[in-house]
Parts: sequence; structure tokens; C-alpha cells
Amino acid sequence: MKKELIENEKDTFVGVFQKSRNFGFVVADDRTMKEDIYIPKKNRMKAKNRQKVVVKITKWSQKGKKAEGKIIEILGYQDEAGVDMLSLVKDYNLPNQFPQPVIEEAKAIKQEISKKDIPHRLDLRGKEIFTIDGEDAKDLDDAVAVEKLKNGNYLLNVSIADVSYYVKEGSLLDKEAIIRGTSIYMLDRVIPMLPKELSNGICSLNQKEDRFAITVLMEINDQGKVVSSDIHKSIINVTRRMSYKEVQTILKSEQSDEKQKLFKECSPYFSHFKRMEELANILKKRRQEAGSLELNVPESKIILDEQGKAIDVQKYEHYFAHEIIEQFMLTANETVAEKFYWLEAPFIYRVHEQPELEKVQELNKFLFNLGYRIKVSQDTIHPKAFARVLEEVQGKPEERVISNLVLRTLKMARYEAENKGHFGIASSYYCHFTSPIRRYPDLFIHRVISQYLEHNYQVKEEKLEEYRERAEKYARTSSECEKRAQQVERDADDMKKAEFMQEKIGEEYEGIISGITSFGVFVELENTVEGLIRFDNLGDEYFIYDEDKKTLLGEKTKAMYHIGDAIKIVVIGADKNLRRIDFAKV
Repeated sequence: MKKELIENEKDTFVGVFQKSRNFGFVVADDRTMKEDIYIPKKNRMKAKNRQKVVVKITKWSQKGKKAEGKIIEILGYQDEAGVDMLSLVKDYNLPNQFPQPVIEEAKAIKQEISKKDIPHRLDLRGKEIFTIDGEDAKDLDDAVAVEKLKNGNYLLNVSIADVSYYVKEGSLLDKEAIIRGTSIYMLDRVIPMLPKELSNGICSLNQKEDRFAITVLMEINDQGKVVSSDIHKSIINVTRRMSYKEVQTILKSEQSDEKQKLFKECSPYFSHFKRMEELANILKKRRQEAGSLELNVPESKIILDEQGKAIDVQKYEHYFAHEIIEQFMLTANETVAEKFYWLEAPFIYRVHEQPELEKVQELNKFLFNLGYRIKVSQDTIHPKAFARVLEEVQGKPEERVISNLVLRTLKMARYEAENKGHFGIASSYYCHFTSPIRRYPDLFIHRVISQYLEHNYQVKEEKLEEYRERAEKYARTSSECEKRAQQVERDADDMKKAEFMQEKIGEEYEGIISGITSFGVFVELENTVEGLIRFDNLGDEYFIYDEDKKTLLGEKTKAMYHIGDAIKIVVIGADKNLRRIDFAKV
């Protein structure tokens, strides 16, 4: 491994300590560190065999000698509760604890709203409004309501916690939030962007409590078009906290004990949720017609026991209640982005550019074998071309595989100070406005909006210039923080899936081939777990790999393997540290 390559990236690794009489070595979890790290006896820090440790490199490998390091922290034995997640925290150097001065600043903020600021806000406390979240959610930053107007249009109210009122520019809380960029969700633990006094306290839109918000009111016609909109600093009081499951139960036509119980508790609001469903369907239809991409890539739900050990992996159940919130948030984000684009305001947009032509051509080589094609017109690709293929494969065996391949073909979305549209949702204007508790770009946007509202849309040029510089800086740093968060969340999932499958060695499952490479076949099970069948475990013969068609041919048996094929496998190995699962063909 080249010395300069590693030195530029990181010099601290997490790994398993293996002890010898006069020395030891650490096998790093990070796969970029391909060699063991030699640990002299004096640098062992009393670490014991098979313990997880943090090691700092003191000498890089050269002239055939291994890299040398010293242990700077002992995390605990591999199988101890919480050590696996702590290993990821340390490996990614995540800000796991808030500095004491930041905590003190958060604790100094009163947990009730300031009465002197109420007259300067639109008072919506008399209006019905609801939060709809997961049952375990604690940071509730969005509330929604839908009214039917006399002209037949809908009035959609999306109210978002006014976090910028409490997190002042330049404060310790603000500086810490910039460093973190986003909250990170690692299964049973959260590394929040803001301390719990804010995220679960005064900034959270808790039921029956007065809260400051920024409200977007949108009049929407029966075609799903926003015909007018307005933004206000507001005060709201959430009528009732709802879970996705509760709303779904209300929307279901059939009766159940659960529905009867809910009817007793919130029968006055049933018609309100029906209005929400009606409007969400209208918005979804408009979005589909525009070419918004609906990818069938199921999320995993990993069940942990009290010690944090994975005891089950399931496909995450997606309700139409999720769709309601998604459609309302998308509409609010688009409305805010378009309004401030035409104001030429300093802003952070959520940008998703069209995919590279070469990647689409590569995807088309594979799709051609299945009878599909993404149309490209004069080197221009429209979201509708992708949307049509995704619509055609709905409900077919190859749907999940094609959705995954489309996802890999698309570019990564990111934050930018310049608006470049959002390909994935077929939108010309898009931003992240709806989650200021857990994303810094949203918090920055709230500050920009507040400047315009407080100064009656007449903001001084010096202030605008200052915000333009910040928009560019925060867009860049927030994109980097988001990448890190996505990677660590993926690693946490992969680690727990491997832990779960360690108990399933020898068991057989049905799966589908999700990927074919020059070294083996990836298979995805119904519960979203993915493992690799290496050629040795596929059959006793030589395999011919066709890179263009992504197929595999057994030279002796002439057995042909395609992406999307059903296959029966047996679990032969799983390693949670390497986050790897191995299958063999039955």
C-alpha cells in the first residue's frame, strides 16, 4: 500500500487486536488497509486478544516491513453489546458527544415559547394540524393540514419547526451543527445534529404544545398544480401526534379492532385524513405524469434485542401514509425553491443532474436482453424515459433488479448554491427545507427565509453577499457530511445483517440474482439480505462472464445465469467485522 495514499486519507484505524508473546498486530476493519498493523509490546496499552481497539499509525509500511502503530483506545471485546456500533463511530471519527459548552448553551434555552414574539407571527393555533411519523420518532419537525376551499381547490399547510429562531448564527450550537452537517441514524442509536434539548424539546412539534414554525400555505387545484403560495413565520399547536400505521388504519376500508379504538380517540379527524389521502393521490398523479422516478428498492428493517444484537431482518413496510407525507414535503420543497430562485436569493438547492450518457448506454445493453430500452434523444435524457421502463417492469420478477440498476446509473444528489434541477423527481426547482432539526442546509434556508420575511423582502446587498458565500461553503460541507452519514448507515446495516446471518449458516433460502461480476454472483433474499456466491461455490466448472450482458455461462453444463433469475442458496459463512455474507448454490 502506498504510503502517501493512506497518509492523505487517515492514520487511525479500528480493528481486532491479536496478541503474541512479544508483540501483537491489528487486523483493520477498514478494507482499504489491506495489511495487518504491527504493534510493539510497549504500544499495546494492555489490550487483550480479540479485543476491538483504535490504533494510530506511527510508521508506514516500506521495504517489505508492515505498518507499525500504537493502540490509543480499547473499545471492548467483539461480542460485547454496543462495541460493533462504537467501532463504526470511531472508524469514521464521528462526533459522538457534544462538547460541554454546546450542551450548556442548549440547556440555557427555555423550553417554552417567548410570548413577546407571538404578535409578530401568523397565529394558527386554532387550526387542526398533525404530525405523522414513525412510532419511535422523537424529533418531530414537520406538521401538515389540508382544507378544502369554496372554489374546490385544496389549501395545504406544511409547517416546519423554526429551528433558526433558537440556533443563532455564530453560536456554539450553530458551529457544532455545521461540523456535523446531518443527524446520523445507526439502527438503535442516533448521532444528532442538535442536542436533545432542542431536537426532542423546544424545536420538536410535540402534541398540544405551542411551537414556533415556518409555514408554507399552498393553494392546489384538482390537477395538483400549486396556483398560489405564501410563507409565514407562525405559531402552531399540534392537534394530535399520529403514526404512519395509525393513519393507514384510518384510511383502510375494512373494519378492525384497531380502527374501532382509533375511531373513539380521533373520529373528528377521520375526514381530515381522507382529504390528505385525496390530495396526496392528486399530487402523486401529477408527479408521475411529469416523469418522477419510482424505484422499487425495498428498505431493510433490522430488529435488535435489548443487547443490540440482530434477531431479525425484514423488508420495511411502506404505507400510503408515508406517501402522504412524502408528497406534501416534496411539494413544499419545490414551492420554496421556486419562490427563492425567482427572488435571486442566496440559497442551497438540492441538485440531481441527468445521468451520464455512457452509463445509460451501458444500462441499455443489459435492458435490451430483457426487452426494455431507455430512449435517448440527441444526447438528452428525460426522466420520463426512465419512468416508462420502471412502469413497464412493475410487478414483474425483474422489477427489483432493474430498479437497483437504474439507481446505480443515476448520479448522486448533492447540495449546491446554484439551481440545476432535480432529475429523479422531474423537477426544475428543488431544495431541502423540511428537516432543519437534522439537516444543516434546511436550517440555512430557514435563515434566508427569515431574513426576507423580517425585512419585507428588501434585504441589504451586503447581507445577501455574505449569505451567497455561506451558501457555497455550506452546500459543499453538507454534501460531504451527507456522504459520510450514508456510508456509516449502510455499514451499520450490513454489519447487523451479517450478524443475523451468522446464526443461519447451513440454512437454505430462495433468492434472486442481483448482480453478476467477474468473481461471483450476488444474490438478494426476500428479507433484503444480500450475499455472494463465489465461482467455487456455484459449480465444479469454468464460468464465462459476459460483461455487456451481465451473464454467466457454465462451460461444462451450459447453465446460464442472468440478473433477476431465481436461485436456491445455502448460507455458508457470515462475518460481521468484514460485513460479508457468503452463499453457495444448492
